[in-house]
Parts: sequence; C-alpha cells; structure tokens
Amino acid sequence: MALVAARSKSVIFVKRDLLRYLRKTFPRFLANGTIVTEQGNPKSKKRWRKGKEKKPPSWTDDVSWEERLADVVTPLWRLSYDKQLELKQQNQEKILSQLSGHLSGDSPVRDKLSFPVLPVLPSPVRDGYRNKSTFSVNRGVDGNPKTVGFYVGTGRKGNIVCVSGDHLLNMPQKHKLVARCYQDFIRLSSLEPCLLFHTGGHWREITVRTNKEGRTMAIVYFHPQSLTRAEVAVHKAELVDYFTQGPGSVCQLDSLYFQESSMTRCTHEQSPYQLLYGQPHINEEILGFKFRISADAFFQVNQAAAEVLYATVRDLCVPNTEQDGGQTKAGGTLLDVCCGTGAMGITISPRVDKIIGIELIEQAVEDAKHNAALNNVLNCEFISGKAEAVLPGLISQLSFAGRGLTVVVNPARAGLHHRVVRALRNQPAIRRLVYVSCKPDGEAMRNFKELCCDPNSQKKLTGEAFSPTLAVPVDMFPHTPHCEVVMLFESCILLRLQWSWCDCWRTQIMEPQILQGLLSSASLSCLCQLHGISEEHI
Repeated sequence: MALVAARSKSVIFVKRDLLRYLRKTFPRFLANGTIVTEQGNPKSKKRWRKGKEKKPPSWTDDVSWEERLADVVTPLWRLSYDKQLELKQQNQEKILSQLSGHLSGDSPVRDKLSFPVLPVLPSPVRDGYRNKSTFSVNRGVDGNPKTVGFYVGTGRKGNIVCVSGDHLLNMPQKHKLVARCYQDFIRLSSLEPCLLFHTGGHWREITVRTNKEGRTMAIVYFHPQSLTRAEVAVHKAELVDYFTQGPGSVCQLDSLYFQESSMTRCTHEQSPYQLLYGQPHINEEILGFKFRISADAFFQVNQAAAEVLYATVRDLCVPNTEQDGGQTKAGGTLLDVCCGTGAMGITISPRVDKIIGIELIEQAVEDAKHNAALNNVLNCEFISGKAEAVLPGLISQLSFAGRGLTVVVNPARAGLHHRVVRALRNQPAIRRLVYVSCKPDGEAMRNFKELCCDPNSQKKLTGEAFSPTLAVPVDMFPHTPHCEVVMLFESCILLRLQWSWCDCWRTQIMEPQILQGLLSSASLSCLCQLHGISEEHI
C-alpha cells in the first residue's frame, strides 16, 4: 500500500507540470493545447470482459456485397475522418481507464484516467494507405471458386463468400490490380484452388507489398499436394510468364516470390520463399532512413503514419534537447525488444550511444543489420532469438556506467512473454519504458498490469513497479476502429525522485550532483525543462 500511495503522490506531481513539459518537448502533440484526462461519455454499466466476441454486422437484402465487405474490413468508412478520430479517442480512453482502475483498486468501469491521454495523432494519408495486402481465394458471389478477394461470412457457419476488394478505401490501386491479374491467371490455370487443405487444390492467397515509390513485390502461396517438383516447376514457369510477358505484365512487378507450403502460415526457415523474378527486396524510407523489406519481414502497413508513430516513440524514449540552436545527444543505451527490421532503433540511434535490438525472425534480423549498414549507423547491435530467452541474460550482462537504460517494446498482439516482463521489472537500471501496442485491450493490458503492479513474489516480480505517465494514440489504420497506442512508463523510483526533486533543488536538501548520478540524462533534461533550470548549472 505504501508503494501505491507513493505512486499516486508521484503521479500528482507529474500531472501538475506535464502540460508545460509537453508544450516544450513535444509541441506537435498538442494541436489544441489540451490534454484529455477524463472521458466525456456517460459511465457504462457493463463490465469490460477480455475476449468478448463482437457480433457480426447484420445486413438487409438491399445491401450490396461490396458494402458488406467494406463494413467488415473498414467499419468506419461511412464516417467523416474527424468523426473517426473522435470515436477512436473515446475508445482508447475507455480501454486505458481499465488500467487506471486496476492500479487505483477501483472498479474498472470507472471512466477516470490517472494519466494523460493525448488526442489521437491523425494519419497523413487516409485512402489507399496500405503497403501490404493479402488476398484470399474462395468461392465468389457467382459461385466461382477461383475468386480473389476478401471474406464475408465465417467458416464456422459455412457461409463464406469471397468478394473483390476493388472498392475498399484503404487499398491502393496497385494492390487491386495485382489481385485482379492473379484471379485471371488462376482461372486460366489447369490447377484447382486450394480452398480447404484436405479437399485438394493448389492455388492459395497472394500477398502484395509496395513502397511509396510504387515498387511492387508479389508473393504467391501454393499447396503442392502430391505434385512432383518437375510438375510444380511447370506451373511456376507459367506464373512467371504471365506476370512478365503476358497480361499480368501491366502490374510491373519488381519482385515475384513463390512459397510452397502445406501449412496455413510458415516462415522462410520452414519453407523458403523462392524468388522467381526480379529483385529480392524493396526499400522504404522513414524519417530520412532507408529500410530493406524482405518477403516476410514486418513493416508498418501505413508508411506515412509510421513516420508519425516513430517520431512519437523517438521523442518519448529520448526527449529532444537543444542547446545553442542545435540538438544535443542524450546518450545512454536503448534496448529495442521485438525490433523487427530495426526501424525504431535506427531512427532513435542519433540520440543515444548504443542500440541493442532483439528479434525472433532471423530474416528480419538480417534485414536490420543491413538497414543499419545502409544508413551508416554504427551504434546498433541486433540479436536473433526469442525475447524471453535472450533478454534475462542480456540485461544482467549490460553495464550502464551510471546512465539509465531506456527500453522500447513493440510486440505482436500476443504481447510480451511473462519472462520478458519479469526481466524488465526486475532490472533497476530501466528508468523509462515505451510500449507500442496495436491492441491495448488484448494481451498488452496484461503486460501493463504486470509492469505496474506491486511486487509479487509468486510471479517473481520483485523489482520496483513502473507507472504509466502518458499515452499517445496514433491512427495507423483510417476507416477502421483500430489505432496504435504508445504508452510511456517510468520507474516509480524515478517518479519519486521527480516528486521531491524540485523541493530538493530549492531547499538544497540534496546536492544536484547526487541527483545527476541517480537520474538518466534524458530524465534530468526533462526535469530541467520542467523547472526552468539550466543543465549547465548542475
């Protein structure tokens, strides 16, 4: 209870001065000069339940199949963009109030937030923003099993219909063109589509990846069934000929990949991606840095909004400090967990001394290393492996030489493994943790609670708790209810130091040099900005 009381006192101090700090350090976050700290909607009488299934939309007979698909893939497509952002803001506040209620011990239905939630940062591009789309193959509205598009209905109810995505607002025209050409190709092919693995067939879905320059990669998935290698080779040659010499050449593919697989999803290691034509990679640019994208590498699906997201993460991990008209380097070490192709770490690298990234997919690690070399970034190291296996030993080996450790995590929807959370909680050198989540009401919420709960010996969470101090939603997915949320957590030790720091400075109870050794350079800079004190005097 003492920890909870201390945390509450610390949060009060942080909230008191946070607006002035944000205006100085993150001016673009505050479009209207306000911070939302409480929901405006009436309190709901229904308790939030994890994993509660949403009812599928119901349509009348006069609603077209195209409209039905748009309602499934882009549920907010009928609304203005301002209204979409308003709904997303309300939704994120409602979700994050669960965390506030949990930490305060109150009922989770309460709407009050104990930390600021900034207004949703809009996407610079709202239509045709997706740089990756996967099109399925199944029976269409006319019954043709060789229809390429997206599903309306469910397999459980046996009412799946595959509908063309030509009208979807979030799909670029190039993706739609490749999907139409692939449909034409498989309808010309003598092979049947693979609708269900146990019923036979071969042609499966196609993934299309593009960059902002229009470079295009297509990946065709194929079930070999009982075909020999020679027979498969014939159909691969037909596919290449169609997209390079035939009608599909209108797509102007830069890369054409082929993956044989008897599983729904598999990695490059399980079943290699075969480059049938063109370049092995396409490149994308984020915040002035170039990144190589492989066939199965993760990359944010909205490049323009990704720049907003990464700039937000960068500023929360290492606040921008300027001196004599130029930017100064904060220094320290940044640990990038679930780093993917290294984009977040590389964009932050100019502000820190060292970046260490951890990623499960080996090909993504190779891409990350290539990306660092491509951008002449020399202070990045990338490690391949499961974060729960690598992180505990890695953290114990690191030496921070008096500087704090900042961590950024960007896990998949499954969230962080409990061993990763344990390693983060039990490392006292971590002063600041930035968590990026595309689904904060899912497993990420479990991570949030474990990061912030009181020490628990049964869960082996013996370290000092973190406290949420700021949430920044970023709209990565216009026309859908989803958005990314960037959560800033700070060590409760640091918050208690911050709470008493101003009084210590003014009353000279503690020498500033002692505080300098306790705080990370980034946090010290923040405090100096908060209280109008020059770092030169410390």
